[in-house]
Amino acid sequence: MFTGIIVAVGEVRRAAVAHGGLELEIGATWPDLQLGESIAIDGACLTVTAVGTGWFGVHVVATTLGRTTFARYRAGRRVNLERALSVGDRLGGHLVQGHVDGIGTIVAVRAAGDATLLDVAVPTAVAEVSIPLGSITVDGVSLTINAIPASGVIQLALIPFTLVHTTLGERRAGDAVHVEGDTVGKYVRQFTVAHRAASEG
Repeated sequence: MFTGIIVAVGEVRRAAVAHGGLELEIGATWPDLQLGESIAIDGACLTVTAVGTGWFGVHVVATTLGRTTFARYRAGRRVNLERALSVGDRLGGHLVQGHVDGIGTIVAVRAAGDATLLDVAVPTAVAEVSIPLGSITVDGVSLTINAIPASGVIQLALIPFTLVHTTLGERRAGDAVHVEGDTVGKYVRQFTVAHRAASEG
């Protein structure tokens, strides 16, 4: 479990196809990473499979490759990193599972006063649980939905701190991003669908 508060930005050192999936080697400076621990890379929860001085490795299975953009990652790409929560940690963002629901596409980036507005086209499953001032995770970053400017599009208002301390400041129109809808919203939607089906049946 995560909260979408990025604690470091790492860099892909190596990306190689292996064992039907993809092996990524990520440069990061944590000295206490342990084999088997969970870490969110651009919002996707992955297991640490190798550890070295200044780096760690993960294996991305085929099912994860099918719902993320990891297959496009190459050496030099910067990635958002968050370690899993410990009991007693502050929930600075919102409850994030690290289960990417799909790929969004940035359709517009523009300045608005002291913020930068990003309009992101999201998959239907994410759009259905997105509401103004609700939560969403984009490339692992916990964000508040500023508005719904069009069907299937969410708008985000990024503060300067977020632009500097995550990779979102590098994103441009046309870029693909990982999105995870609000966990509470997904459960409410599922219960509602099941209740409606039972009532109609």
